[in-house]
Amino acid sequence: MDWPPPSGPPGVAATWTPVAPQGAVPVRVAVWALVVTAAGLLVGRAVAEPLYSAGVPAAAVVAAIGLLGYGPPLATFVLVRASLGAAGRSALGLRARWVDLGWGPVTWLACVTVQAVVGTLVLRSGVPFEGNAPDLGNGSGLPRSYVVALVVLTVVVAPVIEEIVFRGMVMRALLSSMPATAAVGLQGLLFGLAHVDPSRGAGNVGLVILLSAVGCVLGGAALLTRRLAAPMVAHAIVNSIAMAVALWG
Repeated sequence: MDWPPPSGPPGVAATWTPVAPQGAVPVRVAVWALVVTAAGLLVGRAVAEPLYSAGVPAAAVVAAIGLLGYGPPLATFVLVRASLGAAGRSALGLRARWVDLGWGPVTWLACVTVQAVVGTLVLRSGVPFEGNAPDLGNGSGLPRSYVVALVVLTVVVAPVIEEIVFRGMVMRALLSSMPATAAVGLQGLLFGLAHVDPSRGAGNVGLVILLSAVGCVLGGAALLTRRLAAPMVAHAIVNSIAMAVALWG
């Protein structure tokens, strides 16, 4: 997003106000990013069961799901970055600073707070809820290659790709045509909907509400820092804890 230069008399703290970019990332980028991401996720889920049934090693299945699910969005991002030319890196939030390593945990704490509040409201209101963490028991009887592949996909690949899709392409494209609060809210909802799994049935309702709230926090961090690094770090921490709980109970 575009920010005006700080202003103010000498000796007085400068003041500045964030301004949403105008046309920096075309709205069609959000549409293409969502279509490609949805298609990749659907294909990945569709081939998982046949591969398992055919006796393909679990680690290879996880790798295939990751390639089919996240490969197309990544390719789309590369094409969008190239189409924007020299301004692409800044327009999509690709610049990173060391301070983002500090903002990442701060963003994660905000995510945890929102999860606690929204999760409590969801459970107390009786809204159907089912978590999306994999059912791994205590992980003791699983092949090491499968666990490694799943951890890499969940903790490394997913946070990077999902952030460049939702907080990079989608949110920044929406900022070109609507107020910042609306763009953050809409991309958060789309982030939540991206985690819908038909096998969870009505349990998707509560999960979408919870993850949409988390998506809004991550979007707010991307908006305020103007970069994707902090939400990527926060996203990775969230997924790391979920995997740790799934593996060790």
